[in-house]
Amino acid sequence: MIDRTHELPVTRQAQVLKLSRSSVYYQARPVSAADLLIMRRIDELHLDYPFAGSRMLRDLLRGEGVTIGRAHVITLMKRMAIEAIYRRPNTSKPAPGHKIHPYLLRGLTVDRPDQVWAMDISYIPMARGFVYLAAVIDWHTRRVLAWRVSITMEVDFCLEAVEEAMARHGKPEIFNTDQGSQFTSTAFTGLLADNGIRISMDGKGAWRDNVFVERLWRSVKYEEVYLRAYDSVAEARASIGRYLDFYNRKRPHSSLGARTPDQAYFNHAPLVQAA
Repeated sequence: MIDRTHELPVTRQAQVLKLSRSSVYYQARPVSAADLLIMRRIDELHLDYPFAGSRMLRDLLRGEGVTIGRAHVITLMKRMAIEAIYRRPNTSKPAPGHKIHPYLLRGLTVDRPDQVWAMDISYIPMARGFVYLAAVIDWHTRRVLAWRVSITMEVDFCLEAVEEAMARHGKPEIFNTDQGSQFTSTAFTGLLADNGIRISMDGKGAWRDNVFVERLWRSVKYEEVYLRAYDSVAEARASIGRYLDFYNRKRPHSSLGARTPDQAYFNHAPLVQAA
């Protein structure tokens, strides 16, 4: 919006557009190498201790010799889009204009493919920097139906993944997510509603409501991401893609009777669900 080559001074352009001068002149700074290392460790700790909040993470890091304050931990957690997962009554507040939908899966028997799909976003560290991974998963068979890698947390890459999943596999009866702003946005919920899909959302901070996606992230990170040091977004996308293909086609799951997600999804037979 600001044209620095225009004869009108930048200050006057900012006034016309009702922008603060500080926002016009601000230039985003890359995350420091030190912070990237800490974020990588926070990610690992969060997988092992999902209940750990900023205070506990600060103390765990200090126990490992990292000098850090709670405010810095909070800043990094926000950048990574993670939070401690435990139930907190009456704290779920949607963004302005965003509606929170009820959780529909409690007590529901999920016994067939495409009955329930779920989606989540996870932080993915690279050698220098990081990206976000969004995945759509079939709840019953654990199959990853579509995924996207993005350098931002905007809703667009989530929409693309859902649209690909529906183009390839049809529509689920229920779609479950957490209460992230991407998933409560009118663009996202509108896409589901327009396709006649019932919308389900986890209780805020309740990881058990979307447990199968959380298990997917553990597998992706310990079996792929933490073994690599991606040099670029393109490399991260390609390597994660190879792993998810392996995950679907070749990796057996004990909860699926030692079958792969592909076998369970495409050759459906009754499964004994794990508790």
